[in-house]
Amino acid sequence: MTTAEAIRTQIESIQIGEPFTSTQFSRVGRRAAVDQTLSRLVRRGQIVRIARGVFVQPKKSKYVGQVMPEPAKVAQAIASAHGETIQVHGAEAARLLGLTTQMPLQSVFYTSGPGRKMKVGNLQLVFKHAPPRKLALAGRPSGLALAALWYLGEAQVTPRVIERIRGKLSPEAFEQLRAEAHSMPGWMADTLRRHEQGALSA
Repeated sequence: MTTAEAIRTQIESIQIGEPFTSTQFSRVGRRAAVDQTLSRLVRRGQIVRIARGVFVQPKKSKYVGQVMPEPAKVAQAIASAHGETIQVHGAEAARLLGLTTQMPLQSVFYTSGPGRKMKVGNLQLVFKHAPPRKLALAGRPSGLALAALWYLGEAQVTPRVIERIRGKLSPEAFEQLRAEAHSMPGWMADTLRRHEQGALSA
């Protein structure tokens, strides 16, 4: 099987609408051959390049034409290609958990890598470097809750907010959040303790 054939076979196994990167084909051929094959597939319209080194077999809608992947999926593909850990920004995490109704104007993500901005079609992805403790539990519902707590800050995080988060998480996910208290700032860990004490005394 040639490099081009191996790449086409592997692409066919990827779900339509799921972004993938050129680094996923590093084992099937040399970098130049991989890049040439992907560029050829782009020219033929079989795949779409949505960012440098990131591609997709786009879903198609009779109403809007090609439907691009969600920003979070694109960001995860980019992060995976660079060996980075990412987490949804706290503003979006708080919205997803129903703690705020404010809609972020940009797609922003915390990353273990360097801060940067990337253009993906008409959308701009913003990556902000964050320390490891802000990226703890990344990719899990408990990590979403942690990001929201960091974003809301000491003044807004109360035992009542913790209770609302608890209601959004499974018992296992909430336990994961509690278990991460050792890496939290003092105010956050203290609020978790006060919530627990209130729950026990209720």
